[in-house]
Amino acid sequence: MTDPLGIVSRINTQSAATQRQGQTPAGADFKQELLDEMRKVNEMQQDATQATNDLLTGRRDDIEGVMIATQKADSAFRMLLALRNKVVDAYDEVRNIRV
Repeated sequence: MTDPLGIVSRINTQSAATQRQGQTPAGADFKQELLDEMRKVNEMQQDATQATNDLLTGRRDDIEGVMIATQKADSAFRMLLALRNKVVDAYDEVRNIRV
């Protein structure tokens, strides 16, 4: 699966930079990163919807741009959904650990 939002490459770059500086990556930033990515996906979906509406009303005539915006929004949403599924699976696994 591709990384349309650049999450994986950005996290790898940030972790490498913090390791070079002798710092540990902040775990508390996961929530903020997730919220930021959800906001970006929402913006992509809104942009794709607006582009589709503009094409249908005649304010825009580049169907290629509309298709690209729609595909980017779809890929970003699928990536976010896959991330959610992995987090839920990890939670279930931790919950089933016997103490």
